[in-house]
Parts: sequence; structure tokens; C-alpha cells
Amino acid sequence: MADETIPYPAVDLAHLNQYTGGDVGVNSEVMQLFKAQAGEMLARLERSLAAADQPGWFSAAHTFKGASRGIGAFALADAIAGAEQFDLATQGALAQASLATLKARTGQVLAFIEAYPG
Repeated sequence: MADETIPYPAVDLAHLNQYTGGDVGVNSEVMQLFKAQAGEMLARLERSLAAADQPGWFSAAHTFKGASRGIGAFALADAIAGAEQFDLATQGALAQASLATLKARTGQVLAFIEAYPG
């Protein structure tokens, strides 16, 4: 599942445009902020999983989910929403597999951001 691609753009620009007025420069700025945050959120998830830190896992996933939805990265946000619910004490292997999917989906979003003309 980690190499799964989504059949539509990784970022829903129509959604993002509702908040930015369709300004390419503002879209680009918002997506660059997301790009900076995404790496930190993945790192927090990895640290939380390694330490079996349930509150840390939930907090990082919840924050990452909200940021993803904010820019219109709905496939990523949906994957995060599923991961957010894992109990690390009993579902650590599922959380690990989910983290691989999150990394792949994040990569798709970051590739979209890199290709964005802003």
C-alpha cells in the first residue's frame, strides 16, 4: 500500500482557491508552509511510534491531518485520519505500515507542490 498512487491531483486547488482567492503566489506560499511542516510531522510520527507515545502520535497525526485538509490534500488527510486511530500498544505493526503509506502520500503532495507554477 505504500506505493499506492492516487488517481487525481494530490492537492485540490479548487479547495485551496476558496481561501486564497486563486492567487497563484498565495497558493504557493501556503503550500510551501505545508511542505516545511510535513517533514516535521512525519518525524514526530516516527518518534512517537518508536517510543510508543500514544498522545504524541495522536497529536502529530491530528495536526498533520488538519494541515493536509487545509491545503486540499484530501487523500493524504484521509490516510492520516485512519492512522490517527491506531493504539500503538496493540497496533504498532499497523501503525508502522500506515506510516509508510503516509510517507508515500506525502511524497505525492510534495511533488505536486514542487511542480506548482507559483
